[in-house]
Amino acid sequence: MRYYYSYFITLITAVVLAGCSGPVAVKEIHLGLHKNNDLKIEINVTTTEKADVYAEYWADSSANTKYISVVSKDADAHSLVLCNITPNTSYSYNIVTVTGGKKTVSKIYTFKSHELPLFLQDQFNAKTADKAILPAVFKDGLMLINKRYAPGVAYLVDYKGRIRWYHMIDRLGFKVINFTKDNTLLSILGRNDEPTSYGSEILEINLAGDTLLHLKKGDGDFKQTIHHEISKNNKGQLVTLFVDQKIMDLTSVGGGKKDTVNGDGILVMDKTGKEIYRWSVFNVLDPLKDPHLLKTKKDWMHANSLNYDTDGNYLMSFYNNGQIWKINAATGKVIYKFGKGGDITLPAECNFTQAHAAHINQHGDLMFFDNGVEKHQSGVFAMKINEAAKSAAIDMHFQLPKQIFNGRMGSAYLINDTTTLVCCSKRHIIVLANNKGVLQWTMETSVPTYRAGFIRYAQLNPYLKPLAN
Repeated sequence: MRYYYSYFITLITAVVLAGCSGPVAVKEIHLGLHKNNDLKIEINVTTTEKADVYAEYWADSSANTKYISVVSKDADAHSLVLCNITPNTSYSYNIVTVTGGKKTVSKIYTFKSHELPLFLQDQFNAKTADKAILPAVFKDGLMLINKRYAPGVAYLVDYKGRIRWYHMIDRLGFKVINFTKDNTLLSILGRNDEPTSYGSEILEINLAGDTLLHLKKGDGDFKQTIHHEISKNNKGQLVTLFVDQKIMDLTSVGGGKKDTVNGDGILVMDKTGKEIYRWSVFNVLDPLKDPHLLKTKKDWMHANSLNYDTDGNYLMSFYNNGQIWKINAATGKVIYKFGKGGDITLPAECNFTQAHAAHINQHGDLMFFDNGVEKHQSGVFAMKINEAAKSAAIDMHFQLPKQIFNGRMGSAYLINDTTTLVCCSKRHIIVLANNKGVLQWTMETSVPTYRAGFIRYAQLNPYLKPLAN
């Protein structure tokens, strides 16, 4: 297939005179694709002496908007990766060298980007509702979307539905992916025969598409299947959920003498796979007290998100019992259980059934996507939790149109005080809704992405910036 072949390679002998002194600063330029990715152009530059080198580049249709690559410092061989590339577009660029504080700019060179490969075309169809005005902040960032089955693809997509960045892997899917505080992409990888959000590898890449970390099940203390969540804590350690299997005597409830119950746990590892911390739901809850255990033992609680409260303790949501727990990160004790049957008093209007993507939003509220399984209508809640009083109050709640009811998976994240980005995974649609649940914008997706995160351009700089048009 065409996209597996090299883009093109151009050898240029670039004679660049550095002012009156006259030495040649740039000797050769080779241009091609970075790792066969049609939206990443790699320019390899050799200089006659060590220098700081970067590229300035621009689309010919908008020459007043220039982009700048990451600087390669104090070397005579440089590899520059240009992102922010639009398909099928003519570009110009020059090479800038800096030595001894003196800046030298090469002559202008050109290239034309490819069309996207067929498998990436027509992936997203975005529409703005009539008379709706999209918030400026929504145009000032990109959505992170993942394809869960092989070949896996991670996408960054703008509000017009344009793929601005992608990364593909052949044999595995991106089961779960998150953008880290280090401005990297951290993911769980899994085979097609592994469940929806479960996997056995961890991959971290930078925005140039280079691998920073790759762990496989069996490396170090990484012995378990992981699922639904992967992030970094403030020490840079890997934090994930894992399947914790317990052999139990279930004869008292009609099961076997040596039966297996699959529960969930929290696993923290360093970058080599060495275990730092482990917590299990079996530490705090007895499966034998569950009257439905024989039906749920293969996936007893089904934890589906893991995040942090503002005090550094864990927030963990469970699909099967419809609760969100706060867990002391040091002692492992459950601080509260929020939901039906929990110990936080719920307002009468807070009748959510199953939740996904529980997190603390910009206002300090516990926010989550309500699958709405019992009422067959999904929605979004943001709750103010009073731990001392064991009570909760609704800060925001809206229901989505019944046509996009999403019984499993999904996410909801604030864009600003009046709009929320909501992913309805099973419906293959991402929407921007106001606080009354009215859709301002929709994007149909070809893939049932697990979540849709939002990343500001400021966090993506200098690799990605808003397009000029």
